[in-house]
Amino acid sequence: MPEIVECVPNFSEGRRKEVVDAIAQAIASVPGVRVLDQEMDADHNRSVITFVGDRTSVAEAAFRGATKTVELIDMNRHRGEHPRVGALDVLPFVPIAGVTMDDCVVLARSVGKRIADELQVPVYLYEAAATRPDRRALPDVRRGEYEGLKTEIATNPDRKPDFGPPRLHPTAGACIVGARPVLIAWNVNLRTTDVGVAKRIAKAIRESDGGLPAVRAKGFELADRGLVQVSMNMVDYRKTSLVQAFEAIRSLAAREGVEIAESEIIGLVPLDALVNGATQYFKLVRFHREQILETRLWE
Repeated sequence: MPEIVECVPNFSEGRRKEVVDAIAQAIASVPGVRVLDQEMDADHNRSVITFVGDRTSVAEAAFRGATKTVELIDMNRHRGEHPRVGALDVLPFVPIAGVTMDDCVVLARSVGKRIADELQVPVYLYEAAATRPDRRALPDVRRGEYEGLKTEIATNPDRKPDFGPPRLHPTAGACIVGARPVLIAWNVNLRTTDVGVAKRIAKAIRESDGGLPAVRAKGFELADRGLVQVSMNMVDYRKTSLVQAFEAIRSLAAREGVEIAESEIIGLVPLDALVNGATQYFKLVRFHREQILETRLWE
């Protein structure tokens, strides 16, 4: 079986396509790496690039992407709806085939140390690569965001990075590196300008506040579009399906007198997540992925 690692870096730039293109080109310059997807969001001022390869090529591509990011993005000028601590905000490695989660932990720690040593960007480890239990969950590591971390990193021992200096890079901030399972980034947009509605729904559905298992959620305003957004990370779609999350939001929004305008998936999504969702929605019995025409054609 070929070795396949997925890497899904999130960058604090979603408005300058030339910058995101340059980062993607740096990543794609590594032999053996394939860039699968590139997404930009102007409201969040954030982009996501998805690429795959073997461990060696993915490690080099991740570092080249980090180097280009430090060169091109200045956090002192960054404004956007999404929480962030740095230019290369999050760098997760995901085992897909021929590698284990432990392999990706080793990869994350190696690349994280290289980013800190060679680029002088402080690095925090999260999820499976975390060295402390209080740093497993991304929201906990990103607490206070860039502005808060700028003060706390040098004064609060609990905010000392895993690698690198106890100070933010003057333009690139900090970076969070880790290893995790497949995650679905999914937004549901509501037909209202009241961001309080989105915030209340996000609080009701996220696991940390007693909501749906393996769901993280926040509410945002999309002022330019006259909408608000429930932005979710579906940490494990097997525990809570897309249909379950969507119907929960629909029900809560209806109580607020609000309709769902649309939903959008950021980056890539596993076929099984859509199959599971369709199976639930249509109440299909004894349905399995081998009944999908395209999966049989690819065998």
